Amino acid sequence: MSQQTRFDLGQSEIPECWYNILPDFPEPLPPPLDPATKKPIPPEALTAIFPENLVQQEVSSERWIEIPQPVRDIYAIWRPTPLIRAVRLEKALDTPAHIYYKYEGGSPPGSHKPNTAVAQAYYNKVAGTKRLATETGAGQWGASLAFACKFFGMECNVYMVRVSYQHKPYRRMLMHTWGGTVHPSPSDQTEFGRKLLAEDPNNPGSLGIAISEAIEDTVKTPNTKYSLGSVLNHVCMHQTVIGLEAIKQMEMAGEEPDSIYGCVGGGSNFSGLSFPFVRKKITENKKYKIVAVEPTACPKMTKGELRYDFGDTEGLTPLLMMYTLGHNFMPPSIHAGGLRYHGMAPTVSHLKKLGLIDAVAYHQTSVFESSVLFAQTEGIVPAPESGHAINAVIDEAKRAREEGKKRVILFNLSGHGLLDLSAYENYFSGKLQDV
Repeated sequence: MSQQTRFDLGQSEIPECWYNILPDFPEPLPPPLDPATKKPIPPEALTAIFPENLVQQEVSSERWIEIPQPVRDIYAIWRPTPLIRAVRLEKALDTPAHIYYKYEGGSPPGSHKPNTAVAQAYYNKVAGTKRLATETGAGQWGASLAFACKFFGMECNVYMVRVSYQHKPYRRMLMHTWGGTVHPSPSDQTEFGRKLLAEDPNNPGSLGIAISEAIEDTVKTPNTKYSLGSVLNHVCMHQTVIGLEAIKQMEMAGEEPDSIYGCVGGGSNFSGLSFPFVRKKITENKKYKIVAVEPTACPKMTKGELRYDFGDTEGLTPLLMMYTLGHNFMPPSIHAGGLRYHGMAPTVSHLKKLGLIDAVAYHQTSVFESSVLFAQTEGIVPAPESGHAINAVIDEAKRAREEGKKRVILFNLSGHGLLDLSAYENYFSGKLQDV
């Protein structure tokens, strides 16, 4: 009998609630601060850019937040996503480790991002919002929000980091296909963008800059709200459908993970897989090793500081307690555009401070080497962002081989790399440089 390698749930098992980690923190999460007064900002101040219903989720003390049925109905297009055991990769590595991955690349935009894009579009629609403004790095978030806005009959205006706008034209085309408007950031659409372009016409952009532009757009345009693809609590919470499904699927596989990995840019896909397991670590004293994997070119968790900082470059957001390289940090133009963010989600940062998770960083050439091995054994071409998690998993599997110990490893494959093939071309031609 052939070995079972894929574990699927039925559509009736799409989670009915999101998991909110705030009530389970052993120490309270430090609140956002008003930049002027340095005092905690009242939740109602956030309604200038977010609808009230999402602000309520952001600060909720409820552990479980019900997923509205219209959101679950759209989730059903691609959810539940499969859990797959990477037996061919295990064989190639000659490791006693069992490697499992949760595959989020089967969504229409090709990544985990629609898990929150659909939710945010729904709540904005209910609140009467007509238009959403947002930023995107590699384009996965922008494409996902354009997709979600089309379902709810809303306009979508996206500021895409300029270097990714140039490197990833097909992500732009996805946004256009779903009716989104896309601008290279810094752009000529905002005062901040025009200022930066006047200083440097070749400015490659950053997520911090694109966030500043999207927020400026929001406050100056009627019937517009801002939508964020990562970092804030409500965004990370929407992603927990990943981990909630994975817990059930690991039970189907008859195993429990020793270690759990996810790549980190702002923290959304990492939190989506890991937070439900963190809950078991806190409430059931599980001994999981949970690791966030980042690029050495943008190493906020491994080399940054834990302090209050702005979430954007211009300084329009409240101050957030997070691991940061500084809101003026300009990350190098690596191909994992979704990981080029100066800070880390406050909730993820807090977990690292409490010692509940760890972090490692890798150069992009080793990431692509691991991604190619994964593609050649498992068949799926990973997004460069997901390749960081794969790199760490392979290292863990090699350690298991050297120690002669069985390990059960779980990671999130947050998206496919079929629109990132130019990056693979650069890797194969030797043009890819470590920064």
